[in-house]
Amino acid sequence: MPARIFHSLLALLLAMTCIGVLRAQPQSLAVLPEAAALSLKAANVPQSAIGISVIPLSAAGLSLAINDSQLMNPASTMKLVTTLAGLELLGPQYQWRTDVLSSAPLRNGVLEGDLWLRGSGDPQLVIEDLWLLVQRLRGIGLREIRGNLMLDRTSFDPAPHDPGSFDGEALRPYNAGPDALLLNYKAVSFYFVPDHDARQARLYAIPALAGMVVPSTVRGSDGACSDWRARLGGDFTDLRRPVFRGSFPLSCGGKVWHVSALGATQYAEGIFRGLWESSGGVWRGSVQEGVVPSEARRLAQHESKPLAEVIRDINKYSNNVMARQLFLTLGAEASRRAANAERAQRAVADWLVTRGLDRREFVLENGAGLSRVERLTAGGLARLLQGAFATPLMPEFVSSLPIVGIDGTMRRRTGAAGSAHIKTGLLADSRAIAGYVLAASGRRYVIVALINHPNAGAAQPALDALLNWVYVQG
Repeated sequence: MPARIFHSLLALLLAMTCIGVLRAQPQSLAVLPEAAALSLKAANVPQSAIGISVIPLSAAGLSLAINDSQLMNPASTMKLVTTLAGLELLGPQYQWRTDVLSSAPLRNGVLEGDLWLRGSGDPQLVIEDLWLLVQRLRGIGLREIRGNLMLDRTSFDPAPHDPGSFDGEALRPYNAGPDALLLNYKAVSFYFVPDHDARQARLYAIPALAGMVVPSTVRGSDGACSDWRARLGGDFTDLRRPVFRGSFPLSCGGKVWHVSALGATQYAEGIFRGLWESSGGVWRGSVQEGVVPSEARRLAQHESKPLAEVIRDINKYSNNVMARQLFLTLGAEASRRAANAERAQRAVADWLVTRGLDRREFVLENGAGLSRVERLTAGGLARLLQGAFATPLMPEFVSSLPIVGIDGTMRRRTGAAGSAHIKTGLLADSRAIAGYVLAASGRRYVIVALINHPNAGAAQPALDALLNWVYVQG
C-alpha cells in the first residue's frame, strides 16, 4: 500500500475514533432545552427561579446544570432525603411497635384497672390495625375494662402544633402534627355516594366514632363537580355531629372528604370506644395520658409494616404526616432519647454530610417539605440520588417513587411516561421533580428540577418538557 494512502486511512481512523470518544463523553450543558424554556417563558418564570441538575448514571450521556448550587425550597422532594436516610440508618426491615399493657389483674374477662396504649411513632397506625388490636384483646378473653384507657405518648417529646399555621387548612389531615401515638391520622373520612334516582347522595363515615351522629343522606344537585366541598358547606365545629348545609353535585360520582378536627385524647376515646363496644366489650371509663408503670405486662402488640413498605406510601402519595413521623424516629434512634425536631435535624444532617453534601447545601426542618424553611440545592440532591443508585438498597428506594403516567402523584403526568421514577413537590410558590429517568437510549439519569416563584404552578409543563427531553435526547 502506498505510504500516502496508508497515512490517509490512518488519519481517517483516528478522526473516527475521536468522534466516538467525544460522543461517549457526557455532553455538559448549561442552556435550558427549548421546550422547557418556552414553557417557563409562557408562565412568566425567569430562569433565575429554577435550579436543575441532570446527571448520567454511567460515563456516557448528557448532563445539565442550571443554578444547581442555589439553595431552594424543595417542597415534597425533601421526602427523598428522609426516606433514603430511613432506609440507610434504620434498615428496610425496621418496624414500629404499639403495645397494649396493664398492671391490673384480669379475672373472668374483667380487667380491674387501667388499660395502657403505648406508641413508638408508627406513621401508619390506621383503623384496620386498631381493629386488630381490639380483636386480640377480645381473643385473650378480655370483655370488660373497669379503669381508664391511658395513653403513653412519651417516645416523642411534646411540642406545640397549630394545624392551621402553614396554609390555613386546619382540618386537612396532612396538617396533623407528629404524635408517638398517632391513631388513624386523627382523621374521619366522609364518603358520598350519589343516588341519581333519589336526587341525593348517601353518606357514611369511617371510622364511626362513639357517639357520632352522621346524616344518612345529603341533597343532590346538578352542575359541574368543581369545588364540591364548598358546595356541600360542611360544618365540623362538632365532628361528632357534622352538618352539611349545601348540596352534593351528582356529576362528581363517589367522593371522600377527610377531616381532622379532634385533639389526640378526644379522638382516641371516640375511636377506641367505638371499636371496643362494637366488638361486644364493656368500658365506662375515660381517656387520660401518662407513663406506663414499670410493672405493667403486655397484653397485645401491633407491629407496623416494614420500613421498605412504609416509604412507598410516603413517596408515592407524598404523605406529609408519615414523613414527619419517620424524620422524628431517625432522631430518636440516633440519640436513644425521646424524639424531637432538633435531634432529628442533627441525625439527618450528620448523615447527609457522610453522603458527600456540604452543610451549606441544605436546611432541615421537618423532613416532609411542608415547610417554608427547608432548602436543598439541585446539585446536592442529584448527587445524593446518584449515590443511592449504587447502594444495595437501590431497589427498595427507587420502587418507592411514583412512576410517571402510572401511579402515585405522577399518574396523570406525561413527560417520559412509563420510563421514569419521579418524586413531585408542590407548594403555593414551588414546583419540583426529582428521581430517575430511563432514556430511550437505554441510559439512566438522575434528574432534579426545582422552581421557586409565585407563578410556579403555571410552570409545571416546563418540568414535563424537561423530563421528556432527558428521555428523548439522553
